[in-house]
Amino acid sequence: MRYAVPLLLLATLSACGLRPVYGGGSHGAVAQKLGSIDIAPIEGKAGWLVRNALNDRLAAMNGEGPRYRLVVKLDDQISGFGLRADQAITRERRTLRARYQLIDDKGAQIIDDTAGSDAGIDVTSSEYATIAAEDTALERLSQTIADQIISRLALFAARDQRR
Repeated sequence: MRYAVPLLLLATLSACGLRPVYGGGSHGAVAQKLGSIDIAPIEGKAGWLVRNALNDRLAAMNGEGPRYRLVVKLDDQISGFGLRADQAITRERRTLRARYQLIDDKGAQIIDDTAGSDAGIDVTSSEYATIAAEDTALERLSQTIADQIISRLALFAARDQRR
């Protein structure tokens, strides 16, 4: 009797409908769909970083060739907001926003969405250190944007699989 309640609870959990997105690993249906996405070139240094991050995440997927095209437009901004008494900026915020569209091989737009993140940067008396911090922030933001885009694409692939 002591084990009956936990077993009953366990049995109800199996009927909740939750399934892993990447069920089947790199050969599963979601991975197959993600592997069939071609990423269009993205302008600028931020674009190069985001495209490489996306390609790194999609490289492990086994698709049947490009059936979809991902088009990404970026907006990269740095704004100063911390001020000392002499009006010198002490903090910056780097914001990276992406608008991305997934287009199928017939030219129909499947997804039109945005992703974004920001990072705080300390401005020091060393210009080199500040530029290095800005570049490091851009690298981190690019990874975050790529993760957000891949998550959204995986949700699309999982929903499309159930149809």
